[in-house]
Parts: sequence; C-alpha cells; structure tokens
Amino acid sequence: MLGAARKDWLDWLATERRAAPRTITAYGTDLDDLTDFLVSHLGAPLDAGALAGLTHADFRAWIAARRRRGIGAASNARAISAMRSFFRRLDRRGLVHNAIALSLQAPKRPHRTPRAITPDQAMQMVAAPVGRGAASDWQARRDHAVLCLLYGAGLRISEALALTIADTPLPHTLRVTGKGNKTRIVPILPQVRDAVEAARAACPFDEAPDRPLFLGARGGPLRPEIVQAAVRRLRGSLGLPDTVTPHALRHSFATHLLGAGGDLRSIQELLGHASLSTTQIYTEVDTESLYATYARARDASAKTR
Repeated sequence: MLGAARKDWLDWLATERRAAPRTITAYGTDLDDLTDFLVSHLGAPLDAGALAGLTHADFRAWIAARRRRGIGAASNARAISAMRSFFRRLDRRGLVHNAIALSLQAPKRPHRTPRAITPDQAMQMVAAPVGRGAASDWQARRDHAVLCLLYGAGLRISEALALTIADTPLPHTLRVTGKGNKTRIVPILPQVRDAVEAARAACPFDEAPDRPLFLGARGGPLRPEIVQAAVRRLRGSLGLPDTVTPHALRHSFATHLLGAGGDLRSIQELLGHASLSTTQIYTEVDTESLYATYARARDASAKTR
C-alpha cells in the first residue's frame, strides 16, 4: 500500500501541482526518511492502521532524530510540509485519515532578511569581468552577461543558465520559467541585451537553436558553481564582503527597485514570487539601509561640529 501511495503522491505533485523536480525528489526523500524511522520507532511494519494511529509524539520523535543527525530547521520545516501534503493526499483518496498529520506545524525558522549590497558594489561586481583587462576573454564576457541578468533583470542563476540560443537576441520583455514551472514576464534593459549579445558573439562554439546560451570552457552547459566561483574571485579582487554572492545580486535588484520607489506588487511579479509576503521581506532590507544612511549622515554631521 505504502509504495503505491508514495508513487501516486509524487505523480500528483508533478502533474497537478507542477512542483519542481528538486522539490519532488526532496519530498520523496523526506517520506522515505519518515518511514524508515517509523519502522524502527514502532517496531512493526507500516500499514494503513499504523499511519492512521501516529501521534504528535511520533512526529516529534522523528524531527528530534533528524536534529540529532544535524539536519537544520529549514530542511525539517520542508519535511513537515511534505508529510502534511502526503497525508492530505491519503485522506482525499480515502486510504488513511490522521487529523494530527493534517495539522502538523513546522518549527519556526529564524527570521532572516536578504543580504543586499549597495548599488555601487553591484555595479562594480557586474562590470568587473570585462573591466579589469579581460575585454577579449570570451569567458569574461559570458560572466559579465550572466551577472547583468541577475542584477539587471532579477533572474535566478538557474533561470539565466536555462536560456538558449533560440531566446536571442533577447526581446524587450522576456518570458521566464522559474520555480514550479511558473512563468513571468521580465523587462530586459538595453545594457543587459547588449551584454548578452556581446557574450554570444565572443563565444567560440557553434550555435544551434537548442544550445544553451552560456557554455563552460569545454563547450558544455555552464554550471551554477562556475558562476559562484567567478563571483568569489571577483569579490576578493574588489575587496567586497563575503555576503556578495550571485543570489545577492537578485536580492539587490529587488531592494534597489524598492528604494527607487517601486511598488511591492510589481516587484513580486518581476521576481516570480508566489506570495506577496515573500516579497515584503525587502521592505525590511530597505528600512535597514535607510537607518544605515541616517547613521552615516549623523556621524558625519557630528564630526563637522
């Protein structure tokens, strides 16, 4: 029963909920982790009756065991969400009813605001690959184009690296497929389009419509870790803090738009957030920057007295 129910649930996530492949894999791993724990914890085979009889104490024991293995709050929150989804599917199909499983609440995760960087830092980072004596290097132009897409269009690394030759030349508005196969429309600035075209022209490999736009040194698809390593090198040479990461450029895209007067709903659409509450965290980042600006102005005023 359990194996068939697992397959049905994962298929439902993929086809009806259109969950991302990584989410489906993670959810399946979470379910396997729970079932392995319960076989030992209960000392009996898992059947519908055993699943229906699970208590808060059983689920708490599972999460406690995961914590002892060093699994963090974010992964445990995802695992509880996965189990709530699994038991809801069992309930709807009339296989198992467990009110406790349906009401599971994830442990509170520490509240963190995105780490944005200043506009000057962002521009330094984006310009660095082709601004430090490497103008003829096609990989430098490639890195410059990728960073332009992260900061100039708010794309995730995965979204930038998913672009193909067929997407070029980039239109004024680009349809992007993000998490959960959700699509959104993103405006492309002329500077971003020019950077992408320069990278494409400099690339030494043959083109085909379905070929990835950005390639690695040997002609294979560019991997995210290559972009991350390039950013680490750049921030070291520019003297920027460790908080400067590829994803920080996307955070900065949103934060700087908000600081320039952009409204939250528009920024939500540009980022592809499913919920406005996810976008609202940028109001806290902007508030922090305002306080920092005020503090610098206050200190400067005090020195001139």
